[in-house]
Amino acid sequence: MSMRSPGGRAPRPRGVSLRYLAGVVIGVAVLAALFSQRGDLRGVSHEVSHLSPAWSGASILAELASILSFAYLQRVVLESGATTMGLGRLLAISLANNAIANTVPGEPAVSSAYRYREYRRRGASAAAASWTILTIIIAQAIGLSLLVLLGVVVSLLSGSRATSTGVAVTGLVVVLAAGAVLVRRDLLIRVLEVVVQFLRRASGRPSGRLGERLVTMLQRMKEIRLGVAATLGVVTLATLVWSLDFACLLCAFAAVHAPIPGDGVLLAYGVAQIVAVLPLVPGGIGLVEGSLAVILVAYGAARVPTLSTVLVYRFVNYWLAVAVGWLAFVALALVPTRRGEDVTLARDTEES
Repeated sequence: MSMRSPGGRAPRPRGVSLRYLAGVVIGVAVLAALFSQRGDLRGVSHEVSHLSPAWSGASILAELASILSFAYLQRVVLESGATTMGLGRLLAISLANNAIANTVPGEPAVSSAYRYREYRRRGASAAAASWTILTIIIAQAIGLSLLVLLGVVVSLLSGSRATSTGVAVTGLVVVLAAGAVLVRRDLLIRVLEVVVQFLRRASGRPSGRLGERLVTMLQRMKEIRLGVAATLGVVTLATLVWSLDFACLLCAFAAVHAPIPGDGVLLAYGVAQIVAVLPLVPGGIGLVEGSLAVILVAYGAARVPTLSTVLVYRFVNYWLAVAVGWLAFVALALVPTRRGEDVTLARDTEES
């Protein structure tokens, strides 16, 4: 699916592609360094060939439950914007969005634009679609920060010296700041309005109808309300999404018959997910595996079982999820658009 601006210029400049290729090279180099010792490769190969079928299946179910929870999170937030969408359709959108986010250059803009387009195709207004994406990003930041904070607390209670108080302070700041934004989204939207108006005066961009539509959309977003109870529910769901993905990692430990380093596993998971979000390497390839393995070994886990666990987890969390996600993308692309929406969708894609 090709998306071009009115001037015919592709929205992904050469710099994005070069950064993507550089990220792939870095990720592959990290993976090569991680498995550079021949003895490690033999040990990992042996453990992976003797996986527990039950726990391997449990890891897949945990990851599926995480994605399903993310779909339900979207449904809840969309309903606050007066949009109702089926859970099955949102599950397919979640899978496809995940595949795009982990493999396509230009992240996170491309996956956000795709999700916006799919919301609009299913009947959401521009304001509701943008509201949903913004709210979920903030809620996910809070959820992950809460898990990182919990990991720090567990590590401190276990007496580990590997924990940095800086991690705890950073996590607390993120939770408080993101929580304040989630509760007072109207202030954030007002700030965005001021920024857009300033840019229009200073540079003339966004210009014309696009600028007017953007200002109108921000004004309509202020009309969408999310009460305190609903806000707590959204944050709880976002935390559940991360928690179920963390459960996938725990099941991977059991699948390779490896003991779980309880004092550091949650903190290691949180740090790895933060690394994965950074737009340096597509899907965090290599960096997620490396950060997980290094931190877990630092907390006393044996090297070979840790590498085996990380491989199983990433196979389910990344490779399998990406493969299924692209199938979902194709399935959604084959669903016919309602008559009269084609022009609107093309315009929305350019604007998003």
